[in-house]
Amino acid sequence: MSLALAAAPAAVEQEFGFSNADFERIRTLIYQRAGIHLHPGKQAMVYSRLSRRLRETGHPNFAVYLQWLEGHGAADPEWQAFVNCLTTNLTSFFREEHHFTALAEDLRARAGRPLRIWCNAASTGEEPYSILMTVTETLGLGASATLLATDIDTHVLDTARRGVYEAASRGLSPERLKRHFLRGTGANAGSIRIKPELARMVEFRTFNLMSASWSFGEPFDLVFCRNVMIYFDAATQRRVLERIHACMRPGGLLYVGHSENFTDARALFRLRGKTIYERL
Repeated sequence: MSLALAAAPAAVEQEFGFSNADFERIRTLIYQRAGIHLHPGKQAMVYSRLSRRLRETGHPNFAVYLQWLEGHGAADPEWQAFVNCLTTNLTSFFREEHHFTALAEDLRARAGRPLRIWCNAASTGEEPYSILMTVTETLGLGASATLLATDIDTHVLDTARRGVYEAASRGLSPERLKRHFLRGTGANAGSIRIKPELARMVEFRTFNLMSASWSFGEPFDLVFCRNVMIYFDAATQRRVLERIHACMRPGGLLYVGHSENFTDARALFRLRGKTIYERL
């Protein structure tokens, strides 16, 4: 997943009242809830994304909606809807392909050992399924590997669990389409579904990196956390890196996004390859 916030064009005439104070309030709330450091220039995007919540909840303006939202407890579903609206998930199969070449090499080095993998910010599932395709292509279907795939956005996880995509999904060769997917017929023509033997290897779970509880059981050998922490400020990045470090085995690998650099966290990780870090 990438937890990206894409700009939307400014509306010519706004349907709902939306002040600078409303925007700053939203910036504070999304930072508190999801750790996202929302850029001051994202007013148009925020208006576009959250106005749908105002329509669905029947509120006349942002000030009234935000007051109503803040009056709800932390577990209220509207908070999840609020977060879902402000996260966009840009992903594809085998995105940043050099990571999967490196993953195959590392898997061969770890052959014969049980593996625990965490795909953080799994989005609609293309990334975790790409990981599992690489695992089975490298170690075979009998590989002793399990994958936990998490995301803060409940909507994208629903798509990931279904494992159904357009047949023309970018990044899939004809060989991989045949090997790892079932083709839809009839009303489902043009769609593909991940094969059950891969689907059984992954557990999808909603998870917020700002959560106070990181309870994952046995430590992970490999962690994918790509294009997420660019949306956090430095202090939040450091906290998240420390917690990822704590739930990994020594010598485990952390795969990060192409524009993420954590060389200042030398006490936790050392650079192992192109945007790949080894847990110390």
